[in-house]
Amino acid sequence: MMLEGGILILFGLLFGSFLNVLILRIPKEESIVFPGSHCTKCNTKLKWWHNIPIFSWLLLGGKCSFCKDKISIQYPIIEFLTALIFGLVYYKLGDITYSFITGLVFALLLGLSLIDLRYKAVPDSLNLAALTLAIFASPFILENLTNALLYAGGFALLRFYVSYIVKKEALGEADIMIAATIGALVGLKLGALVIFLSAIIALPVFIIIKDKDLEVPFIPFLAFALFIVYMFDGFFAQVFETLYGV
Repeated sequence: MMLEGGILILFGLLFGSFLNVLILRIPKEESIVFPGSHCTKCNTKLKWWHNIPIFSWLLLGGKCSFCKDKISIQYPIIEFLTALIFGLVYYKLGDITYSFITGLVFALLLGLSLIDLRYKAVPDSLNLAALTLAIFASPFILENLTNALLYAGGFALLRFYVSYIVKKEALGEADIMIAATIGALVGLKLGALVIFLSAIIALPVFIIIKDKDLEVPFIPFLAFALFIVYMFDGFFAQVFETLYGV
């Protein structure tokens, strides 16, 4: 089990490096394959040893080896968080196949969160990939699909009602897909808890910015709440049973 966990953590580091490419290029509608890795400042093609997750950034002192321009700390942070996600998911499941799939789901949600924070937009390609993988993240594929459809339908209806009441577009299509991913991963009851918990986590932020003309994306809060509920689903299910007998 330690070997499998180590393999997943290593994969998480490598995928985190690729995730940085997705975060950087997809919102700009650039190819994720060509050109190869290069400095975004001087455009010099990087050597393979410049792309070792986390370690290259540390060894280079956070600066480009050629032009000495600063390299964003986002790169090692995303790589570390992605490896951590895969490691924690494997620690919970103990199954390398479903840990691999679920780890990819949360890694993609991490990427979506950062893109949403930076660009206030969410690429459908990554969102649909996360949703599709979430449906196959456990042996109960049909149940996962049903829960995904129920949550997508519920959010779609909510979108129409809220938009009509506030007289402007509310809850975009990206939110509907995220809701479907939530339903697929944790089911109906815990999915409702994810939405409630995300609102609680987001509340201090919205209180701080209430007098400022700022737009705060909600997907990062949904993704973080989903990870918490998923990791401690047994505890939360026990709380539901104790309080409501369900």
